[in-house]
Amino acid sequence: MNMLAYDFMQRAIIAGILVGVICSFVAFFVVLKRLSFAGVGISHSALGGVALGVFLGFNPILAGGIFATIVAWLIGFVSRRGEIEEDVTIGIFFSAAMAFGITVMGMASGYYADLFSFLFGNILAVSNQDLVVLASVGGIVLLSLGLCFKGLLFICFDEELAQVNGVPVKALYYLLLTCIAVTVVIAVKVVGIILASALLVIPAAMAQELTRNFRWMLALSIIAGLISSLGGLCLSYYYDLPSGSTIVLTASLLFLLAFALSPRRMHLHKISRLLKRKELKSQSTGTGGGTREQVRCP
Repeated sequence: MNMLAYDFMQRAIIAGILVGVICSFVAFFVVLKRLSFAGVGISHSALGGVALGVFLGFNPILAGGIFATIVAWLIGFVSRRGEIEEDVTIGIFFSAAMAFGITVMGMASGYYADLFSFLFGNILAVSNQDLVVLASVGGIVLLSLGLCFKGLLFICFDEELAQVNGVPVKALYYLLLTCIAVTVVIAVKVVGIILASALLVIPAAMAQELTRNFRWMLALSIIAGLISSLGGLCLSYYYDLPSGSTIVLTASLLFLLAFALSPRRMHLHKISRLLKRKELKSQSTGTGGGTREQVRCP
C-alpha cells in the first residue's frame, strides 16, 4: 500500500522535510566554523536534560533544550575565557553531561523505554503538536540565522578580521551555539539525540566536497538533508528498518558518493599526477644529458 495513505506517514514526511531543511541550514555554519565536535558534544549533552525531565516529570524535550543550551554556553564561555582549546572544553562538558544523564537514568527506574526513544528517535510517532513545535521553533532558528547570515559567514572565515570590522563576534558565536542546541532538541523526535549530531555535519560536509561557492554549498546542503530524510524514511517504511538510522545512513552514502566524485579532489589528483610526470621527465632528461657528456669525455 502507498505509504501516503497513512496519517502517521504523512506527518513523518512533513517532519522529515522540516528537520532536513533546518539541520542542513545549521550544518552549513557548523562545518564552515569547524564546530562538528561541538555539535556532537551538545547533542549528547541533551541526554542529561532529557533524563532530568523524565525523572522530575517535566517535559523532557524542553528540559533537554534548556540543558543543552546551558552546556553550549558553558562550552563557549570556558573555551574563550579560560584560554582552553575548544575541543578539550567540549570533551569535558560532553563527558560530564552524559555521566549526569546516565546517573539520573539509574535513579529513574521504569523510564528506560521513554529514554530509549529519545536516544534513537521515532519519526513515525510524530504528532500534529510535534509538527507545530518543530515548524515554529525551527522557523525561529532559520530566521535568526538568516538575519545574521553575513555576520556569521564573516566569523566563519576570519573571526579576527570580523572583530576588527565591528562585527559582534561574541554575540554571533553564542547565537550559533544556541541554534545548534535548539536544533538538536527539535530533531530528537525524528532521529534521536545520538543521531541528531550526524545531520548537523554530514549534509554540509557532502556539499563542501562538491563546491567551494558558499551559496551553492548551502543549497546542496539543504538538498542533501531533504534527500537523506525522505530517502531514509522510504527505506524505513518499505524494509521495516529503524527510521533514524536509515536517515543517517542515507546521508552517509550521499557523502561517500560526493567524496568519490568530488571535482576539487579530482582536480588535485590531476595536478599531483602532472607534477609527478614533470618531475620524472626532468630527472630522465638530466640523466640522459649526463650520459651524453660522459661519452664525449676522453
